[in-house]
Amino acid sequence: MTLTQAARTHQGEQSFYPRWTQLNDCLVLCREFWQPMPFVTPAPAWARRFPELAGMLAGLSDDDCEYLAENPIELAAQVSRWLPCLESYPEMVRLPDLLPSAEKASEATLPEVRATDMPGRKRLQSGAFAAALTPLAHSTLDWCCGKGHLSRTLAPFCRGEVRGFEWNPELVRDGLRLARHFGDRVNIGCQDVMAPDLELPEGYHGVALHACGDLHRRLLKRGSEAALPRLSISPCCYHLTDTDHYQLLSEQASGYQAALQPDRSDLRLAVQETVTAPARVRRQTRLVRQWRLGFDGLQRHLRGRDEYLPVPSHPASLLNEGFPAFCRWAAAQKHLELPGTIDFDHWLAFGTHRLQEVRRHELVRHLFRRPLELWMVFDYALFLEEQGYRVRLGQFCDRSLTPRNLLLDGIRVSPLLPEKEKAPGGALSITQVATGT
Repeated sequence: MTLTQAARTHQGEQSFYPRWTQLNDCLVLCREFWQPMPFVTPAPAWARRFPELAGMLAGLSDDDCEYLAENPIELAAQVSRWLPCLESYPEMVRLPDLLPSAEKASEATLPEVRATDMPGRKRLQSGAFAAALTPLAHSTLDWCCGKGHLSRTLAPFCRGEVRGFEWNPELVRDGLRLARHFGDRVNIGCQDVMAPDLELPEGYHGVALHACGDLHRRLLKRGSEAALPRLSISPCCYHLTDTDHYQLLSEQASGYQAALQPDRSDLRLAVQETVTAPARVRRQTRLVRQWRLGFDGLQRHLRGRDEYLPVPSHPASLLNEGFPAFCRWAAAQKHLELPGTIDFDHWLAFGTHRLQEVRRHELVRHLFRRPLELWMVFDYALFLEEQGYRVRLGQFCDRSLTPRNLLLDGIRVSPLLPEKEKAPGGALSITQVATGT
């Protein structure tokens, strides 16, 4: 029996394929609701096809919008009147809770006095990630490790060596300096993980906390090819890829006739959720969106073309100069000549109205953020199962700490695992899953 066959015989109720097909079919059926960007498309086709849904959204107050944005399951229940596939939304996005206890997470988190150069939120994320993985039975390889913050967090719980791969020489130097200063058993090497001649150390547990796009997919592929005993990944920035369209990894998903084929722009949707920002930042963000939408209306009027004109990031100083200055700056960036007399108050009001509309249309679009992310991560899980890994997938921390809170944890299993070492029903025991024994 091959490892792939063994993994498939062990799947049973843990198989991710039914969940993946459910997500795929819903995303394909509802693509007109999540592929167009409301900021770019003032009148999406679905609003004309479903005028009652558009009217329901238009009637929401700002407080309603805030509430429903934070409670997508309740929003999905309301929208399911028009989109029946969303009736099963709670099941589609349901995941096991892998959150460690507060005590365990605290014990695994690097103390502030040793967290030099480490942002507070990153420190807590690393601690929660480490706590969800312990105990660690193998030497550990920290993939795309930066300054080695996760490496240093994991070191006290690792029986063997902790190594880090990082391509940026400056970050490698800083990481080695921190490890020496605090006496951590961590060794960071300068390594481009995308290099064709990459060699992985044998028998290491590969970990990646928020490695972006092709970087975490590279660990999935190379780590499984090298038969690493365990792979633990929290993916991020799925859209950062060299391919125009997402390439499914698993044989099962790739063989599905109606498989979705999202492009890079589509994949951005999966990572648009952010944790709550300070009130000042939220006000600034809202103001800039109003200005950009106001200028968008103005440029469409002046050019006589009903199409969006992307404008680059603005200088921070413009926030203090007002909407007319922003419009003049944006016009200069796009080589657009503004006439001498423009009713800027009119276009600012236009932008304010458009933002109200955009926020309501985004409610529906954002319902599909987590389903699209899980569509990709379930494909990752299927791929690891096919490579001979027993996989668990869940949330390692609360979304308030980071919306990218998924943990994909694969333990390589032997096809000849004795019956006495199996848990009831053929599943590995919790201890075996955690330690890889």
